Amino acid sequence: MSAQSANLIDIFHARHAGHEGKPALVWRGETVCSFGDLPRSIGRYRAALAQLGVKRGDRVMVKADNSPAFVFTYLAVLASGAIFVPMNAAYTAAEVALLIEDAEPALLVHAAATAVPDLAEAPVRRITLEGDGSGALPDLAATLAPLDGVEPMGADDLAAILFTSGTTGRPKGAMLTHGNLSSNVAVLFETWRFSDADTILHALPLFHAHGLFVALHLALFSAATLRMLPKFDAKAVIAELPLVSVFMGVPTFYTRLLDNPAFTRDVAAARRLFISGSAPLLPSVFNAFEERTGHRILERYGMTEAVMITSNPYEQAGRIPGTVGFPLPGVSLRVIDGARAEVPTGEVGEIEIKGPNVCRGYWRRPEATAESFHADGYFLTGDTGFKDSEGRVTISGRSKDLIISGGYNVYPAEIEMILAEVSGVQDVAVFGVPHPDFGEAVMAAVTLDGGAFDMGAMEALIASRFARFKQPKAVHVLDEFPRNAMGKILKAKLRETYADSFA
Repeated sequence: MSAQSANLIDIFHARHAGHEGKPALVWRGETVCSFGDLPRSIGRYRAALAQLGVKRGDRVMVKADNSPAFVFTYLAVLASGAIFVPMNAAYTAAEVALLIEDAEPALLVHAAATAVPDLAEAPVRRITLEGDGSGALPDLAATLAPLDGVEPMGADDLAAILFTSGTTGRPKGAMLTHGNLSSNVAVLFETWRFSDADTILHALPLFHAHGLFVALHLALFSAATLRMLPKFDAKAVIAELPLVSVFMGVPTFYTRLLDNPAFTRDVAAARRLFISGSAPLLPSVFNAFEERTGHRILERYGMTEAVMITSNPYEQAGRIPGTVGFPLPGVSLRVIDGARAEVPTGEVGEIEIKGPNVCRGYWRRPEATAESFHADGYFLTGDTGFKDSEGRVTISGRSKDLIISGGYNVYPAEIEMILAEVSGVQDVAVFGVPHPDFGEAVMAAVTLDGGAFDMGAMEALIASRFARFKQPKAVHVLDEFPRNAMGKILKAKLRETYADSFA
């Protein structure tokens, strides 16, 4: 390890000693590299990044689905002392252009078939990620000698910026440091009792904090083999489960597994741990899974700005459906009222957190950072919930009207700003309603100003401007909105009115 370096790659490499011959990454059933090969693979990609002009502190944006090249690119960016900026692979070109404007990356790495803005609109150096002999990043890396070593970094140096849509409609980049990420993975390693005997089945998207900072990091920190899939597919997961000890998913994964008759008790029998997060797990799914498999899913609570915050106990008997468990070691969590006084046990309030896992703030957004952090260091999560007499946490809602659909965050204001541009629209409200597969579905309601309104134009705008997970599944035209005395739209009333839309 580099002297005094807190670089996450140095930490990973140090934990791989003695495991050099063990498979590190398995893709489509084939071993891509061993732990002994990993430094050379990272070194080649690091050499390619250097040839493309990437330096310490530069931002490297990546827009692609899961692949070994994605993993090596990510690790090489960190090894270079650069800052990794992943994007949802479903983002439209317009959404990508906005993030490029904010992050000012030195390099954009993207899948050849994915939507990216024209070079004239977003003048940034770019390269594709498929190794097909056409000059993509893997092709370049294969021609170069590995760059040895890892750039020494401090614990407070940035490792990644993950953009999450702001409640004002402008994306905010959560700045995560090497210390944030290393402290969190070390705590999860102990809490969930990982070891080098584990094999993890990874079907989560790598561009998401859950797939990148939890599943991938735990495999590398534990010297556990990672069996990675391109995406979640119930049939593929069922085929792979007998080969692994741990599976991580979002609630949608578990509902789809339960829908498949091939997902039997025998398939799940020898697995050590099933983990769920990124959206609330319905108690009905928890109970159905236990009845089918004999396993109680371990639910936890996290967010982009802090990775993991709480977890239900490792012991199955201690996992209670509908709750997210206890604050992780080193994390302080309090529930407060409007005056920032802690509320009594069982009473709902705003959730604030503090700990080594909490991000440094928002990229080039001092005003957003100031709004989210108090002088005593506590971060306002925007979630509401309560603690029971044991300190166990239950999430009851989201104070900022955040919608979580299929594990992805959707902020209504971002969508409302665009839909309000449609001719004839007077006002817009976007809200979430329960959905049996995605947890929540995005819905929209509009009132009209008396001018010409074309629903087809609205639908075309939605399809062109938003990734699929952000697109409202229905747009309702109302005579008027329910409002409070101050004129604010009562979204709770709208959610109540349309709550059974997907029942």
